[in-house]
Amino acid sequence: MTNLVRAEFTKLFTTKLWLWLLVGAVGLTALFVSLTIGLEGQEGNPSPPLDSVEGQQALFSSAGGAAVFSVVLGIIAMTGEYRHQTITPTFLVTPRRGRVVAAKLIAYALAGLGFGTVNVLVSLAIAVPWLEVKDVDLTLTANGIPGTLLGVLLGLAIFTVIGVGIGALVRNQVAAVVGTLVYSLVVESFVSLLPTIRDYFKYFPGGAFSGLTNSYQPDVTFLAAWQSGLLMVAYGVVFAVLGTTIAVRRDIT
Repeated sequence: MTNLVRAEFTKLFTTKLWLWLLVGAVGLTALFVSLTIGLEGQEGNPSPPLDSVEGQQALFSSAGGAAVFSVVLGIIAMTGEYRHQTITPTFLVTPRRGRVVAAKLIAYALAGLGFGTVNVLVSLAIAVPWLEVKDVDLTLTANGIPGTLLGVLLGLAIFTVIGVGIGALVRNQVAAVVGTLVYSLVVESFVSLLPTIRDYFKYFPGGAFSGLTNSYQPDVTFLAAWQSGLLMVAYGVVFAVLGTTIAVRRDIT
């Protein structure tokens, strides 16, 4: 298994796609953190003040805004095998397909942790000095901030696993990526904003991630962080199992 995981990392770093996705993730995190701090106290801004526990948790949960890039990374990891016809020699070298998919899940979960770590560091690099300039008292070991940062790391790792599962279920790369973006940016946004159904948003993957990272959204109540974490893990397991099952049984020709 170790050799298979190492092979997945070799494939990952063979191209620069992971780097461009990371750049996009970092850019989005930097934007979200900057807007959260820069717009504090502006008229019409419903976000809690940054000197409050809720405000600081919401600020650092902004690092999770890059989750969509983690999902896309996982999707491309699997669909790229089919798109470039490397899946056939891969399965010929390792006939036990389940081991191949398991290695990919492990490798990309670690890659997701890497994405999360970089985005957390970027959020800290921007927020800590800026809040000091604004004379906002900040203690990184208090106010639930460690839990929020840990939630970002765990969430991005799980989203990458979910992406691998989606890629195994939907082999067409364009369809998988576009479908995921539409779901994430349109469907979940619609559910979270529509008063009649937004109470159910906390059970969606995006809502579970928001609860895990202690995000703030007006008029939306999330599950407790530990409950959201368990729900996120459940989503990851379901997509991992489904993806593995389909990859093992499906004809690759």
